[in-house]
Amino acid sequence: MLKLKKCKDVWPILKGSEKKPENWIGWPDGKKFALVLTHDVEHDNGYRKVLQLMEVEKELGFVSSFNFVPERDYIVEKSLLGTLKQNEFEYGIHGLKHDGKLFFSEEIFFDRAKKINQYIQDWEAVGFRAPAMHHNLDWIGELNISYDLSTFDTDPFEPQNEGVGTIFPFWVKNKRHINGGYVEMPYTLVQDFTLLVLMREKTPQVWLDKLDWIVQNNGMALINVHPDYISFNNKTESEEFPIEIYKTFLKYISTKYANNFWNVLPYQLAEYWKRNYEINNT
Repeated sequence: MLKLKKCKDVWPILKGSEKKPENWIGWPDGKKFALVLTHDVEHDNGYRKVLQLMEVEKELGFVSSFNFVPERDYIVEKSLLGTLKQNEFEYGIHGLKHDGKLFFSEEIFFDRAKKINQYIQDWEAVGFRAPAMHHNLDWIGELNISYDLSTFDTDPFEPQNEGVGTIFPFWVKNKRHINGGYVEMPYTLVQDFTLLVLMREKTPQVWLDKLDWIVQNNGMALINVHPDYISFNNKTESEEFPIEIYKTFLKYISTKYANNFWNVLPYQLAEYWKRNYEINNT
C-alpha cells in the first residue's frame, strides 16, 4: 500500500504523542497503562453479535463499551442495554443516523444534537462517538456527555485525518456543555476495519507492537472493534475477520501484562480524569 509507506513516520506511532499530561500522577494502583475496549455497532448484522462478543470478553476477564446508532437499520432494545449494564459493561451513542451528514453544518449538528441528547437521557448514557470519526470538539460540547471518543492519536487513513497527537485522554473545556466540558479519549490502536479488512492483516501484530510502545510510555490503549466485521465461526465474508485475532490480542494482554493494566470503562476513566486533571490543567 503506497499510502502506508508514505505514512511510516507518523503511523502507527507518532513521535511526541507519548508526552505525559502536566501534573501526571499515573493510573490507579500503580498500573502501567489503561486499557479501554470499545465497539461501534454499525448495522443489524453487528447488533445481532453484541451479546456474543460480550460473552467472549467476559470469558477472558475483560469489560468493554458498545456504541449504538439510534436511528439506523436496527432497533436498540432496552433489554439489551440492561443486559450489558447487568454484566458491568457500558454503552454509548454512535451519532444519530450514520449518514455522513452530522457535521455538514452547525445548523444540522445542533438540530440533531437535540435528538441525540434525548437518546442520551432515555438510555441513561454518558458517552458519544461520531460516525466515521468526524469531529468538531466545540460542537460536540453541545451534547450532555461526560466523554467523547471521536478522535485518534494518529491515523492518516481516516476521512478527517488530523489526529490529536496524544496517547492520553484530555479535558475539552467548552462553554456549551452543562458542566463546562468533557473528557476526550482518542483511540490509540488502529481500527479493526483498517487493519484487518482494508490492509488484510492476518494477525494482530500491529496492535501488539503499538500496545507494547504504549505500555512503555504509560499511556492509554484504546481500541475500536466492530462486531459487524467479526466472524464467530470458521467462515469469513469479504469484510470479516475471525474472532481468534481479537482473542489473541486480549490473551496477549492478560498474559504479558497480568495485574499491570487497568481495564477501565470509558465512563470510569472520564470520572478519574476529570477528578485528577480538570482541576489541575484548566
